[in-house]
Amino acid sequence: MKLVSVSEMRAVEQEADASGLTYNLMMENAGHNLAHEVMELAYFQDSEEDVQVLGLCGPGNNGGDTLAALTRLAEKGWTARAYLVKRKAKDDPLSGRLEAAGGEVYLAEEDENFHQLQAFVETADVFLDGALGTGFKLPLKEDVGRVLAAAQGFLAGMDWPPFIVAVDCPSGVDCDTGQAAAQVIPADATVTMAAVKRGLLKLPAYGLAGELRIVGIGPLDGLKSWQALRNEAADEEMVAAILPRRGLDAHKGTFGTAFVAAGSLNYTGAALLAGKAAYRAGAGLVTLAVPAPLHAALAGHFPEATWLLLPHEMGVIASGAADVLAKNLERATALLVGPGFGLEDTTKEFIADLLKGAGVMSHGQLGFVKSAGAKPDRKPAALPPLVFDADGLKLLAKLPGWPNLLPAPAILTPHPGEMSALTGLAVDAIQADRLAVAKKYAAEWGHVVVLKGAFTVVAAPDGRTATIPVATPALARAGSGDVLAGLIVGLRAQGVEAYEAAVAGAWIHAQAGLAAAQVQGSAASVLAGDVLDAVADVLAELE
Repeated sequence: MKLVSVSEMRAVEQEADASGLTYNLMMENAGHNLAHEVMELAYFQDSEEDVQVLGLCGPGNNGGDTLAALTRLAEKGWTARAYLVKRKAKDDPLSGRLEAAGGEVYLAEEDENFHQLQAFVETADVFLDGALGTGFKLPLKEDVGRVLAAAQGFLAGMDWPPFIVAVDCPSGVDCDTGQAAAQVIPADATVTMAAVKRGLLKLPAYGLAGELRIVGIGPLDGLKSWQALRNEAADEEMVAAILPRRGLDAHKGTFGTAFVAAGSLNYTGAALLAGKAAYRAGAGLVTLAVPAPLHAALAGHFPEATWLLLPHEMGVIASGAADVLAKNLERATALLVGPGFGLEDTTKEFIADLLKGAGVMSHGQLGFVKSAGAKPDRKPAALPPLVFDADGLKLLAKLPGWPNLLPAPAILTPHPGEMSALTGLAVDAIQADRLAVAKKYAAEWGHVVVLKGAFTVVAAPDGRTATIPVATPALARAGSGDVLAGLIVGLRAQGVEAYEAAVAGAWIHAQAGLAAAQVQGSAASVLAGDVLDAVADVLAELE
């Protein structure tokens, strides 16, 4: 799904109109498709009952889309009423067509005390909010605000309110910033036209929009302005297309080997969560490279893993572990570095040595000792595709020129605090425009950035971005990021390209968080292990 600013969508519509897909045609297409979505969303697709629908119709394109949809629903036998807000019925062909189809048109300006509005709201099965469009900017004008506030009050007072559908966006939402007027009517679903507007994936707008649906307005693929859009909102179709196919003749080697360098005595569980997530993502083999003391605590909980025990200092990975890890990476098809590391200097030295080639491989010499005085046949180990996470990112940030030390493209998975350490920006500045920050630094560093948090943003060096359209406190739990990193390295190990692996991993992780909250009955009760357990169900829905 394309993710657009208001100005970007306006440019697409202008080019479409100039190319022959006129505004009237776009409105007709939008209205027809909106009506279809309304019937599906409200479960009245094949209903033979008298279904009543009320639409608030403003003066702009959204009001026109709503009138077109009401006409279509009237033709389907619904009782369709349009309540015009600052829109004249006289000489309005859309209002005339609705009346010709058997629908009814009323003017807000003639309903001074909102008695008609109240009667229509209280008898409606479906309520369409098309009073204001995507070009709205705060503050809300008083006359429109009075109508929205009245409707909001009537709806709030009902035991069985109608199904509420916002047309393109809830009226009173700024579709660039996500800010919202107090009079916004919370929707059960928002049917947005052609592309998701950026503000709908920001708070508080996201909490007011309900389920997001997209409908077409006509063929746009040939338009330069449409092709130039590089920002997307990840969805099920996108992720399903990314996942590797699993042939019946496959073996474990088919799906790669994920190495997970993780853990310390104080953060034992990070390696376990990440390793299990890599398997859940479909990796054929997972090797946990951990400080040696962790093995006894973890091995019984993870019989499917293989192990590489690393030198340690007081339970954290020692600098000399780089050589040990590098000598064992020949089978690795992806490597995750960082979960549960801690921030000790010895672990920073391990990362520096690993990236600068201190680890070496001796081809043809394994298990043999050369004669005295002979020079070993040694060369720097080639690192597999990398995923850097958690404390690994904070330690990485301390290395001068670190972006150039990583084989490109690596995948970096910072939360805002870790992004602050990598960039030097304040957390507030990062959160103020997450999309722009992720996009800027992905291009500058030459690596894929996964900026975690509500509406996780994945950015590629070539300018592509995908926003995960999920915000849930179910993922605000220690260990949740370890699961995400494990999913991503598991996909990367299977040969999925860096950006695609990051997008798919982040989307699956978010959906697993939502599913876990449903299972537990409360987002507050979700543990990282619950998110991990839900991954299989999410993947099953994608097959």
